[in-house]
Parts: sequence; structure tokens; C-alpha cells
Amino acid sequence: MTASATASAPPQPAVSPVLAEVVRSGFVEGRHRGSLVVLAADGSVERSVGDVSAPVFPRSANKPMQAAAVLRAGLDLSGERLALASASHSGEPFHLDLVRTMIGEFGLTESALQCPPDLPFDATEAEAYLAGGSVRDRVAMNCSGKHAAMIAACAGRGWDQESYLDPEHPLQLLVRDVIEEAAGEPVAATGTDGCGAPLMAISLTGLARSFRHFVLAEPGTPERRVADAMRAHPEYVAGTRRPDTWLMQAVPGVLSKMGAEAVQAVALPDGRALAFKVDDGAVRALGPILARVLEQLDVQTPALTRIGAAPLLGGGREVGEIRAAF
Repeated sequence: MTASATASAPPQPAVSPVLAEVVRSGFVEGRHRGSLVVLAADGSVERSVGDVSAPVFPRSANKPMQAAAVLRAGLDLSGERLALASASHSGEPFHLDLVRTMIGEFGLTESALQCPPDLPFDATEAEAYLAGGSVRDRVAMNCSGKHAAMIAACAGRGWDQESYLDPEHPLQLLVRDVIEEAAGEPVAATGTDGCGAPLMAISLTGLARSFRHFVLAEPGTPERRVADAMRAHPEYVAGTRRPDTWLMQAVPGVLSKMGAEAVQAVALPDGRALAFKVDDGAVRALGPILARVLEQLDVQTPALTRIGAAPLLGGGREVGEIRAAF
């Protein structure tokens, strides 16, 4: 290669550090790289691993901000309904029942939801759902509570309901405002999430700041109402077999939400917060990483053992694990 060719080559992105290892039969067969940020109680960056200032798509970790936007738009939600509007629900019967109830209360039909037809997010629930003769539908999609709330907010304001997923729709512009205020930085890019809603990119540091902002917000504000509903009803935010639920049930005052492609954000009631993303999108690494960083923050609860467990099987028995590497 000539000197001129070398000089004109584009810079290569830095390689992220290893956050988790895949260990099978005592042999490290794989590694999950990513970035992690921890904020101190005063909001300053206490620890950073990898590039925590580059924008990422938080995916469903943005749902608390989306829920706060529907409250700002005037929709009156509280309790389990507000938690479900903030949820990536597992598709358990109690989730689906409440989504259908909300649709009826809002005067909507299931066909109004523009999230795609899907099976329940939880594999056990999906098997039971199919065994019962059900097929993919919009209510079973894990974002259905959010979509129902978005349409209802539009109806209450007289905004067009057909175009509620357009990034330039008044509701989505309000979502953008909430995200930028909570993150303390501008949205860097806008894409389309798996459910069809606009997806707004911020940094991991901004995501951690957002969760801290929600936990420390004044009582009665949209942000605090969302945080309080999620923490009071964590089973509606995720499901009975999900780490977000286990953590919020075990540690009073914690706000926790994962996102697809292996994103996780958590805020502790004292103002400390964290966010991380696994580069390859391996959700299986979330639990071990989350449990390790919470241990390092001196969060003490037996639930961390459950959250951090990620066994590998061979021949139907446990032969290894995915473990944190920091």
C-alpha cells in the first residue's frame, strides 16, 4: 500500500471494550463488546467504558420519554395504564387484557394501532398463545400499550390519528422535546423503531441523564408520574419473567428499562444512573452486565443473582455461562 493510499484511508472506529464473555465448558468461545456509563448522584460522569458520547438508538429505553409526552399532550393516565403505556410488555394475559380494556376506554378499535401484528414477546407466553389457537395481532405486540396511548392523546388534542407515527406529527415533536430536555442534548438522528414509531438517537450519557431526570423530577410532573407508575407496577412494564420487573420489585425507587439491540438504562433513587449498550445487540448479555454494575454500585439484593444468571446449555444441561468481564 502506498503512502498516499494510507493517508486517504478513512479512520477506523475504535474497538469497544469487552463487557461480557461467553464461556462454554471452561472455554471462552465469544465476547460481547460495548459501552457503559455511570453517573454519580450529582449527575456527573463517574465512570465510562467505551464511547459513551456517541449517539445510539435507545430503542424501547426511550419509552418513558414517549409516555411523558402523551401526558404533556393531555392524556390522563395513571397506575397500571401509564405503566403499560411505558412498556415492552411480555404479552401475558394480564397485559393483553389491559391493552384491550384501554382500547375500549379510549373509544378505539384494535385496527387503529399501527404497530405490526406480532406474537407475545415472552417465549413461554408465545407458545401458550399459539397453542390456544391465537395468531399474530397488534395487541400482542409488545408496544401495543404505547400505541394505544399515543392514538388516544392525538384524539384528545384533535390531532390527526392516521399520521401519529410521522416524525413531524405534533405528538412526535413533543416526544422529541421531552427527550432533549431529559437528556440535556439534541437528538442526533431519527429512525424507525421495530414498532413503527419514530426512534430518536441520543448518547448513552444522555440516556442515563434522562432516567435520572425522571426519578428526581418534582412530584406531579409528567416525568415523575411516569417514573412512579413504572416503579409501582413493574410487572406491566415488562413481565413476570423479566429482569426490569425483578429489579424494580426488589429495590424500592429504582427505575429500569431495557431496549432492543441490548440497551439498558437504570436510575437509582439517590440520583445515580447508568446506561449501556452491547454493540452486537446480544440481549442475552444484558443481565450479567446489569447485575455486575449494580453490584459495583453496592446495590444489595438477592435479585441480582437471578438477573445475572445466563446459563449456556449443552445436551440439555448447563455447561457454561455468559458472564460480565469487568
